Amino acid sequence: MLSAINLGKTVATAEGPLAILDSINFTITAGASLAIIGASGSGKSTLLGILAGLDTPSSGEVELDGQQLSCLDEEGRARVRAASVGFVFQSFQLLPGLSALENVMLPLELHGVNQAEAKASRFLRRVGLEHRMQHYPKQLSGGEQQRVAIARAFASEPRVLFADEPTGNLDSKTGAKVIELLFELNQEQGTTLVLVTHEKRLAERCQRRIELDGGRLLHDSALVNTAEPALC
Repeated sequence: MLSAINLGKTVATAEGPLAILDSINFTITAGASLAIIGASGSGKSTLLGILAGLDTPSSGEVELDGQQLSCLDEEGRARVRAASVGFVFQSFQLLPGLSALENVMLPLELHGVNQAEAKASRFLRRVGLEHRMQHYPKQLSGGEQQRVAIARAFASEPRVLFADEPTGNLDSKTGAKVIELLFELNQEQGTTLVLVTHEKRLAERCQRRIELDGGRLLHDSALVNTAEPALC
């Protein structure tokens, strides 16, 4: 489903070239869950952006859902994202002028999905917001806004869902509930989940994790969850 092949990312600085990522290699199968962990500045979000086709590498290749992204221009990458990819961000990325229902409906309508309102309503009920559909983002708590974002992401039935620090703006109790919801939907829909987090305890919910250090792949471990790990 997703492969990183000798990925590198270098940017120019006043002091000379700076390597953000260096020789990253891994493959994740369809329906699996992967955590990308590491200290701040280790290259996690840069890697996520490249994997999702939002950014381009300086070297190497990403294969996403059978497509080699380097063979595509920006329009082509946008088509792959529209067809195969969902996103959940730390900052929620909801449109303030739209209700919860309208925020979930919007990408469905843009993609020409039939009965977008019914589908959006179904996913908002699934995340426990059946009584908040007509509320605007400013009327919702942080946890509720993130649940709207999760409903929006999964309503498009993506093959791969990328989540960048999805609990970063939430308290620990609310964050634990949001992570639980992400993994429930991941299992129910068979969506491949790629999660960036700075918290290893959240990463333990994934079947596999990779750890970055200074842009290099420090550790790649398949995790076997024999019991429910504690969340922060």
